Amino acid sequence: MQHEIGSYDAKIKLPEILRRVESGEEFVITNRGKPIADLTPSRASSQVKVAAAIKGILRGLNGPGADEELSRLKSAGRK
Repeated sequence: MQHEIGSYDAKIKLPEILRRVESGEEFVITNRGKPIADLTPSRASSQVKVAAAIKGILRGLNGPGADEELSRLKSAGRK
């Protein structure tokens, strides 16, 4: 859902708005009621989060005891 916010309020409340955008909210910035700009979460931010998650999964798969853990999980799934 997009929230509408005036340019003055956007300037005054920028840190709060950026936190909300980071959590997925979208804003339309207006000037005297006329839509001027859309403020949406960055796709690059999402890509960074996905890359970090993949790196964490791969690190876990290659960590100490990973082979034993994978074998245990495979065996547990066959019951």
